[in-house]
Amino acid sequence: MPSKTVGHTLEETRDRHRRYLRAINNPMRRKILRSIKDGNQVTTSISTDTGIDEKTVGWHIRVLMDGYCIEEHGDSYALTQEGLVVDYMDR
Repeated sequence: MPSKTVGHTLEETRDRHRRYLRAINNPMRRKILRSIKDGNQVTTSISTDTGIDEKTVGWHIRVLMDGYCIEEHGDSYALTQEGLVVDYMDR
C-alpha cells in the first residue's frame, strides 16, 4: 500500500509531510494513537483510556485524520499505515 503522505507533485508531498509531522509531533496525539491501536476505537473509550476529555479527544482526532494517521469507519477509528509509527516513538 503506497504512503498517503506522498503526493503527485513535490509541493503536494511537502504539504502532506507537514500535516503528518504536525499530527505525530504531540505527545497527547501519540497517546490517542496508542489507545486506538490497543482497541479503543470510539471517542468515549479513547477518552476513558487516555484520561483526556471527549471534546479534546475529538479535536486531536481531527488533526490525526488530517495528518493521515487514522481513518474514520462510521463512528469508529482505525490506524493507517502512517499511524503505526507510534510503535517506534517515545519508547
